[in-house]
Amino acid sequence: MSLLEEQVGIEQTLGSYTFSAEDIIRFATLYDPQPFHIDPEAAKKSNFGALCASGWHTTAVWMKLNVQSMGEALRQAKARGEPMPAFGPSPGFENLKWLRPVYAGDTITYKRTIRAIRPLASRPGWSMLNMHSSAVNQDGVKVMEFDSAALVKV
Repeated sequence: MSLLEEQVGIEQTLGSYTFSAEDIIRFATLYDPQPFHIDPEAAKKSNFGALCASGWHTTAVWMKLNVQSMGEALRQAKARGEPMPAFGPSPGFENLKWLRPVYAGDTITYKRTIRAIRPLASRPGWSMLNMHSSAVNQDGVKVMEFDSAALVKV
């Protein structure tokens, strides 16, 4: 059984990240310059009532922590002498939901569950890795979730 097959059905914590006002404004200025992401005064008058992170920022932090987590798992597997999976591209994600705003000062904890690994008849030696990911704030309230897939050679 491969490293990834052992993880099917197990929810893994990828890590946590605290969103500062400065980080929120920096990211949004570059990638999502809406007033409630870049101007604290305008944000107070918005539906959100305070400065909040772009959903894309929240998702980008997931990607960073996901890559770090996979890298660490690969390092540990290599140290144990286990075969190493090779990761290919992702065909995309579905059902992305930003369920609650992420405010300046919020600490978000990200989680990932591998749901299935399915061999691909069209690409011998490769499989499709299906995952569900979510994120909760410091109060345990879910702020984001989505399903994704990636090609992997196990």
